Amino acid sequence: MKTLQTTFFLFVFVPLANSAPPIQQESLQFYEYDTDVTMGSLIQQDYEMQSKDIRKDGTNVSLDTSLRLQGDDSERDVPPTKDTNLPTCLLCVCLSGSVYCEEIDIEAVPPLPKETAYLYARFNKIKRIAVSDFADITTLRRIDFSGNRIEEIEDGAFSKLLLLEELSLAENRLLKLPVLPPKLTTFNANQNRIKSRGIKANAFKKLTNLAYLYLGHNALESVPLNLPESLRILHLQYNNITTITDDTFCKSNNTRYIRTSMDEIRMEGNPILLAKHVNAFSCLRTLPVGTYY
Repeated sequence: MKTLQTTFFLFVFVPLANSAPPIQQESLQFYEYDTDVTMGSLIQQDYEMQSKDIRKDGTNVSLDTSLRLQGDDSERDVPPTKDTNLPTCLLCVCLSGSVYCEEIDIEAVPPLPKETAYLYARFNKIKRIAVSDFADITTLRRIDFSGNRIEEIEDGAFSKLLLLEELSLAENRLLKLPVLPPKLTTFNANQNRIKSRGIKANAFKKLTNLAYLYLGHNALESVPLNLPESLRILHLQYNNITTITDDTFCKSNNTRYIRTSMDEIRMEGNPILLAKHVNAFSCLRTLPVGTYY
């Protein structure tokens, strides 16, 4: 009788040296997470150190503000505003040569970046414009101060703004007009308190590019003198104008003269009856809007 013999083979799988067990892979993930935690703690320490430095300087600036200042060299070049002690580009919005300071209750013109071309400072509490406000900003092309409380503009405040084309001082408290820069194309002083004696006789004479002039809702007793030939739109509605002459718009000594550029004159809301001054409009292509009878 034969005896059956059974041979058992034991196979042992030995992992290769290059394959990493799962625990090491997990530890790698933990290492990455731990690195993030470490970096976070370092940043936190840096925040705390900066915060201490700020408190030592005695300035009341938030930590986030201080970090933004460090990250933007252009903002550091702009001095703080007069009434908030914050750099203009933190208080306002500075974007590609434009500065937007609207409805933030500032009481003075903020210091501007040197390359500012457009300033929008509408609906604030600005009361006065000084010569120093624009002394170093010769690149301005448009300024809008609508809806403030401006009562005074220093002589020469706009004299260095040789590139300025559009200026709005609407809805303020002006009694007289400032000297205007020579390249203006649009000037808006609607809804102020301006009387005829507050406008010099030659205020507009040399403004040979002026096309749009808005002086409605003021206290003018007469139409301003020496209006430039370039004028296209003239708004004088709701003033106190009672008189007009043959030379106001036309030239009494030249019956062939035509004011070719003038497209619109608004004079409604004034106590004058325009039908009594027909010769005053003989050079115009369209009659002014207003009361005739």
